[in-house]
Parts: sequence; C-alpha cells; structure tokens
Amino acid sequence: MSQSIQTHEPVLVRAAEAETVGAAPTLVTLLADVSTTGGVMSSARTQLGVGADGAAPHYHTGSSEMFFMLGGKLEVLVGEEIVTVSEGDMLLVPPLTTHAFRTVVDSAADVLIVFIPGVERFDYFRLLEKVGHGDATVQDLLDSQEKFDNHFVESPVWTESAKSRQ
Repeated sequence: MSQSIQTHEPVLVRAAEAETVGAAPTLVTLLADVSTTGGVMSSARTQLGVGADGAAPHYHTGSSEMFFMLGGKLEVLVGEEIVTVSEGDMLLVPPLTTHAFRTVVDSAADVLIVFIPGVERFDYFRLLEKVGHGDATVQDLLDSQEKFDNHFVESPVWTESAKSRQ
C-alpha cells in the first residue's frame, strides 16, 4: 500500500465548496483526499452531536491518524486505554494501533482528522453515508476494509466502556 508522496501545487479548499456527507448528529466535511494532495495527507472535519458515536474500533496499516479538537470533547480508544481529548488538544494515533471515538456523554465535538500519509477516505465516508441511508450494507463496509485501510476489530475495553455509559 505504498504511495508516492508528491505534491507540486498548494492545496486550498474553500469551506463553501467542500462536500459534506452524513446527517445529524454526525456530519463529515471532506476537505482534501490523496488525489488532491499527491498522497501527502487526507483530511476531513467531523462534527458529532451530544452523545454521538464516531468510529467503531479499527486500525490502519499504513497511516497515522491525527485528531485536532476544534471544539467539544471526545472519548478516544487508543490501544487498550480510553483518553478524553478537549478543545485545543491534538492526538496522533500511529499505524496498527486500535482506536475508536465518540463524544463524551454531555458534549458535542468538532474535530479535524488528518491521515498521514494520505489514504483514500472520501469514498469511505460516502459509503458510510449509504449504509446509514440503507443504500449499502454493513457487509459492503466490511468488504471495503482493504481498499480503505480501515480494519475493524473487537475491543473489550471499548465495549465495556459503552455499557457503563448507559
């Protein structure tokens, strides 16, 4: 899954021109994908409503995932530990590290997510939206794990933590 990292042009994404997918309580604004950045990075802004789930436990083989908190709070599974990140915090999750995220019970969250080096994410987020609307299945999502370098795993720590939130 090696990608050539080449960027020869500046990349400017205007907010008014960025595609947004999803529906409340979760909106994802697609900012820059590998095709735009020459493989250097991909990024999206994710806005989650109060008590919303983000991503189930998963890992990436070839990219680190950076979370920069623009507002609110997230609970993030990092390996076997759950940390809370708040506005202004930055968290970098290295490749092969199981992670997941959701808002804390009483907070919304606004987070910039960046993959370094980039990985195709826009079609992944579009597929998630289709699953949410019933136009694709969870099996379609599972079948795409290699394509999008998004490998789902079980996490007893995350599962137990979710039970205690109820």
